[in-house]
Amino acid sequence: MRDLGVVQHGAGILAEPARAFDLPAERDEAERITDELFAAMERIGQVHPFAKGMGIAAPQIGIGRAAAVVQPPGAAPAIILLNPKITDHSEEMDEQYEGCLSFFDVRGLVPRPLKITVETTALTGETVTTVYERGLARLVHHEIDHLDGLLYTARMRAGVEPIPVEEYRQTGRAWAYDSA
Repeated sequence: MRDLGVVQHGAGILAEPARAFDLPAERDEAERITDELFAAMERIGQVHPFAKGMGIAAPQIGIGRAAAVVQPPGAAPAIILLNPKITDHSEEMDEQYEGCLSFFDVRGLVPRPLKITVETTALTGETVTTVYERGLARLVHHEIDHLDGLLYTARMRAGVEPIPVEEYRQTGRAWAYDSA
């Protein structure tokens, strides 16, 4: 992933909170960074398929700004997150394996809420509120954590360690949710 322009674990920018955009004043900057995120996601997607969807945050491409992009699984349109903040979450949690482009050789069991409410800022400056559930909530939460300077390992239960990706592949476990 380093060869594809992804900042790797241990880099200081991954541990720092990203700086919010002043929108609409910084619209051009937000659009430029969003374009860079889409370009990075395209490069990465050509090398590695992501059946469960994927996301990338600006700090992962060396930009300390509060922008991230999430590509849901399937043909759903990408989600652009500018200045995202989780304003509410369900008490109901589940624990699933997650990976990260910034340390791609391991996967970790991460507990997360099954439902989150997220406020973002539109390019025009308006606040937009969206509710995400299950796998999409997990993807969005993971990227918002990046913008807060957190890696998924910070959310793992005490005593639970990431496992090598080869071992994870042998579990045969995709994210599973009860049908609603």
